[in-house]
Amino acid sequence: MGGLMTDGCRPCVVIWAVFLLSSVMGYRPVIVVHGILDGPRQFDILAKFINQSHPGTKVTTLALYDYICSMKPLWQQVDGFREAVRPIMESADDGVHLICFSQGGLICRGLLATLPTHNVHSLILLSSPLAGQYGDSSYLKYVFPKLIKSRLYHFCYTTYGQRISICNYWNDPHQRERYLNSSIYLAPLNGEIEHANSTAWRDSFLRIQKLVLIGGQDDGVITPWESSIFGFYDSNETVVEMEKQDWYLRDAFGLKTLNSEGAVVKCVVPGVHHTSWHSNLTVYKNCIDKWLT
Repeated sequence: MGGLMTDGCRPCVVIWAVFLLSSVMGYRPVIVVHGILDGPRQFDILAKFINQSHPGTKVTTLALYDYICSMKPLWQQVDGFREAVRPIMESADDGVHLICFSQGGLICRGLLATLPTHNVHSLILLSSPLAGQYGDSSYLKYVFPKLIKSRLYHFCYTTYGQRISICNYWNDPHQRERYLNSSIYLAPLNGEIEHANSTAWRDSFLRIQKLVLIGGQDDGVITPWESSIFGFYDSNETVVEMEKQDWYLRDAFGLKTLNSEGAVVKCVVPGVHHTSWHSNLTVYKNCIDKWLT
């Protein structure tokens, strides 16, 4: 298994930093957070794209909790990533951009919630299960080879299940009460349950200047694919769009406010498989490039 790791699954204190062309163009630094079962090497092409369109940009792809270690509970991962991004943010007077792929998008949501003085300018979420996941996929079969989606709640909605990252955002629309009672990550993060930090997390989320949501109907992994743009199933497995979700209407974590200010951009691209989002030039040019200035 590739990637830089120390002591098995402990976050590595070393990060992979890509310094792209010595230039004084003044572009904000870009921080990349990988998804589940991958690591920094999967983002070399994305770094190349950034190099070509924004010479001199410092791109840092964080080498923490990569590959099998990405199965660790998300709050644990957030703690590690937070310590890694803090010095990068502190050294960037004009702020940073954050590009987060798949499960990494949820990690970035947790990062921003718990970094009240963050200086993220553009938060770019690349095919991330922002409203949860409810679907069979190759990733699910890798972790739970004998369980089907309709029965996974028996495991995920337990104390032990919540120690595995996938279960932290498993959102079974047929088991709503169990989800709300058991979810220690996604439900509080999206303001679906009341908690003591809700106001502070909302204020921190609202510090970002631009929220870019990227996904598409041919993703093949995020289910429903609309979760990447904050849509999700109702109890009949009919997709309810972001603007009609209860937590959006209540503005539980600030998404409605950002959208009303014109700070939310949805970029839907057909024909892109889940593992290709960060290496697809069309996606980069149409959905990412303009927000990295």
